[in-house]
Amino acid sequence: MMKNKFLLFIMVLLVIPIAGWGQDETEPDGVVESVPPAPPTNLSAFDTPNDNGHSISLQWDLSADDVEGNLDFAGYRILRAESPDGPYEIRKDSIPRGTMSERDSGVKESDNQDYFPREKDFWYKVVTLHKNGNAESEVFGPVRAVGQLYNWGKTPVAAAVILFTVFTLFFIQKARAGAELYVRPLAGIDAVDEAIGRATEMGKPILYVLGLGTAADVATIASFTILSRVAKKVAEYQTSLIVPCYDPIVMTVAQETVKTAYYDAGRPDAYHEDDVFFVTNQQFAYVGGVNGIMIREKPATNFYLGKFYAESLILAETGSATGSIQIAGTDEVTQIPFFVVACDYTLIGEELYAASAYLGREPILLGSLKGQDYCKALVIISILLGVIAAIFNWDGFMNLFTVGN
Repeated sequence: MMKNKFLLFIMVLLVIPIAGWGQDETEPDGVVESVPPAPPTNLSAFDTPNDNGHSISLQWDLSADDVEGNLDFAGYRILRAESPDGPYEIRKDSIPRGTMSERDSGVKESDNQDYFPREKDFWYKVVTLHKNGNAESEVFGPVRAVGQLYNWGKTPVAAAVILFTVFTLFFIQKARAGAELYVRPLAGIDAVDEAIGRATEMGKPILYVLGLGTAADVATIASFTILSRVAKKVAEYQTSLIVPCYDPIVMTVAQETVKTAYYDAGRPDAYHEDDVFFVTNQQFAYVGGVNGIMIREKPATNFYLGKFYAESLILAETGSATGSIQIAGTDEVTQIPFFVVACDYTLIGEELYAASAYLGREPILLGSLKGQDYCKALVIISILLGVIAAIFNWDGFMNLFTVGN
């Protein structure tokens, strides 16, 4: 009996402190105190360097409540006004917590809703967004955006452009002086004379297709240069040439190109304007027209040089079925496989541009081609040195190639 009373006494002693501890955790009146968050401090703002003068950069120190695990802290908000007393407008909202800098930027068009004026004074505040309320930093200002003439962050780009220009001008001058600039032989280029000779022996025409590009496309411009070389050879060999065109302007340029080539070959009488003609500017109607020419005329050689799309394989397959030697070239990467499988020779990508320089022998084309080659070699060397620098942590070398905004 005494033993049970003693155990009961011990249990009462244990229960009373536990009940008292629970009562201490509860406010006597049931009201939970709401503590406002701490504001961000040391706010500063300045004109964003190396820009066109339509942005202000801001920096601040984090609020004391911006700590890991504080889910009540939502982030920051940037306010801007044209005077220290306001009114303030929201420029950036819901900036993630942990952020210590932000850029207030806009566009230069004055009629745009997001217009950011130059050289105008502004005042800024940063507000913390918290479950228990918001807290504003001190006002900072005035600050104004000013444009810079030169973006120092783009210096590596400027250096690359200057270097490429120097290389190009040097080789153009060298080509004009009569120096023999080496261009790697391409099988497709070497086959041009062979294909024209074959057409002459067979007494069949040559079909030259400039593609579906406009006269402003680089591939079409390169094709004009090759067409000039082919037309000159055709005039010398007294073979017929057929040039069906997709674009009326391309047709006009092609007519002048072929006419000039015939004059240069001393055979202006052999030129017929109707040999270069417009078919249609509807893609598959054009393909149908060219395929009909292939089947009726059965040309000995087909050239597909320029810009091609879905019609590339249809043209090449029809030409292959008629037994023609086919030389193709385009800068449309997706069409190159079709030409590779259906044509005898294919100029891949930039080889089309190289072919125009190689056949045309124009100093400007050769000079720009050699300039590109040397710049590509420098890029490859720089990449290799960059890999080595990254391995050995040579930050100074890698920083030379860092491009800013």
